[in-house]
Amino acid sequence: MIDREQVLHTAALARLELTEGEIADLTAQLGAIIGHIRALDEAGVSGVEPTCFLAPLHDPLRDDIETPSLDPETSLANGPSVKKGHFAVPKVIGAPGGP
Repeated sequence: MIDREQVLHTAALARLELTEGEIADLTAQLGAIIGHIRALDEAGVSGVEPTCFLAPLHDPLRDDIETPSLDPETSLANGPSVKKGHFAVPKVIGAPGGP
């Protein structure tokens, strides 16, 4: 596992100044992390194919297919206020009570 000297050496490489309490905490925390990594090393994964997605039958990416977009009249049809081919919104910058 990790001992105090290894934590101090790592702290020196990272140019960290640690208190005695932090050294003790890091020694325990890093030891626990390495323990978990060792447990993963012992897991039997021989014969398991590497994957990049959890559900291999589902491809989260779709083909990039060009489709026509909405024409301006259709997209602006439900706008509450339209001026010069754009949605019109109330002024908020510089307005009383605004930012």
